[in-house]
Amino acid sequence: MSDSLNAPEAGSPGASEQPGSSGSSGSSGEHPPHFPGVSVRHTRTKGEPRFPDGPKADPAGSHFERRIRSFQPRRSRVTAGQADALQRLWPKWGLDIDGQTVVDLGELFGNGNPVVLEIGFGMGEATAQMAAGDPGTNILAVDVHTPGQGNLLNLADQNGLSNVRVANGDAIILLREMLTADSLDGLRVYFPDPWPKKRHHKRRLIQPEFLSLAATRLKPGGLVHCATDWEPYAEQMLEVLTAHPDFENTRADGGFAPRPEFRPLTRFEGQGLDKGHVVNDLLFRRVQP
Repeated sequence: MSDSLNAPEAGSPGASEQPGSSGSSGSSGEHPPHFPGVSVRHTRTKGEPRFPDGPKADPAGSHFERRIRSFQPRRSRVTAGQADALQRLWPKWGLDIDGQTVVDLGELFGNGNPVVLEIGFGMGEATAQMAAGDPGTNILAVDVHTPGQGNLLNLADQNGLSNVRVANGDAIILLREMLTADSLDGLRVYFPDPWPKKRHHKRRLIQPEFLSLAATRLKPGGLVHCATDWEPYAEQMLEVLTAHPDFENTRADGGFAPRPEFRPLTRFEGQGLDKGHVVNDLLFRRVQP
């Protein structure tokens, strides 16, 4: 579940045509029927949105400055089930990060329960498990990977999870422009892109500037929970979080934390552990200003 699992480029192939289809929807102009488990695509005219009622390809557009980002675009196919979920559920449970409006989290979720922001949820399986295990906590899950957005919406729908909302776009713009001070009870960043090459370290999400921004949106006592299987990045996370004046380690020894029960062991993580990878969790608390 990485913040690097990102959206396909506008106009990129998000799904395939039905088997045997010529790509034309016929003289009626209707799209081909969807078949469960089969990727879908129809020939779109130039400028036609990929999902008319779903997430926008670039919600913030050119309203904000260009900068080095911690995520990168990735082409990926969308299954029929994911496409259906995006069309049906995005108007109800989706949020495009356009940077133009301030979000009322109570209105977004329909209640005043605590809200945790999760940045980079991949395909959303772990997010859905955490939402099911703690229905009294709302999860605002951010990613730009369209298949993952559709998959998480589908999982929330199938499991009756009313405490999940899916945000599409740049988490920095969401934090800086669209969330108010002290509005979050927690922040989760699980398995972000480690950007292993030294020249790419500047792209890593967990940096002092990001933590300063996050601190303004977290309530005092709010928990920052990071996890990574890339040990050099784990060491950098620990160093940066420990040095930041707005956060304190929940571990008395100042080190890494054991995986808390509320964070599921994902299939990807399990495969890494089987190969001898070391997964480190970090649990830091927002201190009282």
